Amino acid sequence: MKRVRAIWAFTLAAVLIAACGAEPAPTMSVEEVQGTAVSAALTIVAETQAAIPTNTPVPPTETPTSTPPPTNTPVELPTLQVAPTNTLASAGGDPCATRVLGKPLGKNTVIKIDNTTKWPVTVSLYLNETDSHNECGYRAYNLSKNGSVVITDLVYGCYNLWAWSTDPKKAFNSSGYGCINNPDKWTFEIREDIIKFVGP
Repeated sequence: MKRVRAIWAFTLAAVLIAACGAEPAPTMSVEEVQGTAVSAALTIVAETQAAIPTNTPVPPTETPTSTPPPTNTPVELPTLQVAPTNTLASAGGDPCATRVLGKPLGKNTVIKIDNTTKWPVTVSLYLNETDSHNECGYRAYNLSKNGSVVITDLVYGCYNLWAWSTDPKKAFNSSGYGCINNPDKWTFEIREDIIKFVGP
């Protein structure tokens, strides 16, 4: 029984000591917190304003004089008669780059372009410059799906072809190359990945 009383007394003393402990730190009112925040904000604004460099005075401008400024009076130059030249050729570029392939001067051949795809295409045919008559240039053709064209006014030479789909549902482009050395009918077969060159 003495032991139980001692435990009770000890527990009671601990509770009393805890209750009578140090006073808690005083809390700030809402008005005091707001005042402190406003004061800190004003201090930051004041320091920012103090850090801004001061305006330097603008240097004085020149006083205008009564002398008018000089004017540009164009001098009439003599007119020169210049013969037209091929700019690309004179600049070292490809003279055939902008040339449309015209009426043949060399030996005639026949070319068939066959669209073996299920899509309409545009075809660009390019003749590399020939040795005999310096013929070269481009032609373009629009072919329907599975369509073809036979061209009878072309010459012996090496041809590059490019074809691309004109249907927005199917995008592809292909290319091919072939050299022709006789008057027989040569064929370029357009496929989605390549243009195949087929001899007569």
